[in-house]
Amino acid sequence: MLKSFRDAFNGIGILIRSERNFQLHLLAFLVVIGAGFYFEISSGEFAIILIVSALVFALEGMNTAIEKLCDEVTEERKESIRRIKDVAAGAVLIAAILAAVVGLLIFWKYIF
Repeated sequence: MLKSFRDAFNGIGILIRSERNFQLHLLAFLVVIGAGFYFEISSGEFAIILIVSALVFALEGMNTAIEKLCDEVTEERKESIRRIKDVAAGAVLIAAILAAVVGLLIFWKYIF
């Protein structure tokens, strides 16, 4: 079981070190968490932010895994592979838009 955790943390490290989109999501997350402390949002609001952020991070990780797997399967340009990658990226985009909307809903009253 310890090896499973080590492998999982290694995967997170790979995402942080090598995936630009994950780095951008992480930066946005840190800014939002900082804003949460600054505006003293409620624990419930923090929980919602953590949930939608975890969704974005998890989907970004799955998107990266799918892309890497597709690249291993074939180097050939195939329409089916392009569509698979696009669908995975679309899932991340949906989650990121949802997270942004949630952020607006939470911080709107503190900013305005």
